[in-house]
Amino acid sequence: MTSTGMLAASWLESLGFGGSDPVPAPDSALRFPDGGQYRIEIPSTEGPRCLSAVLDEAAKRAVPVHRVSQGSGIMLMTDGEITEMLAIGAAHNVEVNLFIGPRATFDTGAQAFSPAGKALGLSARGLDQLCFSLEDLRRGVDLGLRSVLVSDLGTLQAIGKLKAMGHLPADLIIKTSVMMAPANPISARILEDLGATTINIPSDLSISQIAAIRQAIQAPIDFYVEAPDNIGGFIRYFEIPELIRVAAPIYLKFGLRNAPDVYPSGSHLENTVIALSRERVRRAGLAMQTIARYCPDAAMSPVRS
Repeated sequence: MTSTGMLAASWLESLGFGGSDPVPAPDSALRFPDGGQYRIEIPSTEGPRCLSAVLDEAAKRAVPVHRVSQGSGIMLMTDGEITEMLAIGAAHNVEVNLFIGPRATFDTGAQAFSPAGKALGLSARGLDQLCFSLEDLRRGVDLGLRSVLVSDLGTLQAIGKLKAMGHLPADLIIKTSVMMAPANPISARILEDLGATTINIPSDLSISQIAAIRQAIQAPIDFYVEAPDNIGGFIRYFEIPELIRVAAPIYLKFGLRNAPDVYPSGSHLENTVIALSRERVRRAGLAMQTIARYCPDAAMSPVRS
């Protein structure tokens, strides 16, 4: 059953959205500013040692890396670690994206850990924790950071408004976390309207559902081709050509099945985290082979300068 023909479908059309998920899913005409349809992101790159390992493995496997992202948070990195990571990224033309702030799972509340409370995700609890998140952001920006990862709706709106008011850099990239991933076009549009400049959508959506979201937003889509176990563990390598076709511009992300949750990371987990980072690059290499086989004409962004 589809929504075609239902009165509510006409209501959605009057709001500027399609009345149903498009089948067959149309091509996306959108591109990155450099003309690329897709880029490669290596997530869970937890500090400068991990970033160096990612780049070393990428060089060995001839895998382009456009962005790395980190999940433990700016608050758990020293100034020296942040500046070193930014310097390594700049030297290799790789965007470094760091998670901001404390979150519900770092706080004293227990609801985020209960079966019915997981919808809290990585929200900021209370005004103080939201303030702490903005302070985390301020420290990163002062150190030269220009790409941040956000998991709370109120924090996203505050950052978007502060950026528009000139309190934050105009070129600040605001990436939304998979833990607040929008599952429909209107939810995705809300995140974009609040200031998100790159949006992680759920990894379990169908191609048609993804196409519906793409029709509603201009921002690049971030997508786990292989999702970590704690967000479903989906493995969708053969669907990469369709993901590029309908969702461009898209960041292809590579989590790992059968891997431990390492957040928050630190030196006590460094060897494990480095091994996981190297394997994520290997997975990205598998994706590049898939693209070469099945959609060789897909346009990849050059590694940015």
